[in-house]
Amino acid sequence: MKWMASMPPGVDVVFFAGLGDLPHFNPDLEASGVPESVARWRRALSESDAVLIASPEYGFSLPGALKNAIDWVIGSGELERKVVAITAATTSPERGRRGLQALRETLSAVRATIVGGEPIPTGVRLESEVAALAQSLIEAAAAAQRG
Repeated sequence: MKWMASMPPGVDVVFFAGLGDLPHFNPDLEASGVPESVARWRRALSESDAVLIASPEYGFSLPGALKNAIDWVIGSGELERKVVAITAATTSPERGRRGLQALRETLSAVRATIVGGEPIPTGVRLESEVAALAQSLIEAAAAAQRG
């Protein structure tokens, strides 16, 4: 991932690989304590100034694991008004748009500020376009912090 080398000093990129560890969303599970995987997810979001989601499209929508992850933080607020860049790596620019629209609608539940939102075709320009999206995300997060 060459785009990470273009990040300015002070910007840390953290990957969260635990979405598949989250139990199916059920608020009743919290009655006996927040599951550890959910606590890790919430902590990762709360420690982030911004989030970049690169999501495939499944069945003209977002993947169930991603929807489940967002459901886990709708009530607890870790994504509330967060700056979130969204994209999908696709084989052509016409693909992935329905999934991104579904993601955009889901993130509206937490009033996220959306950056990007276009699919990025795989190929020679992928790295530069992801770097440009990440730079837009950094700028939007800095503007949000300034108020």
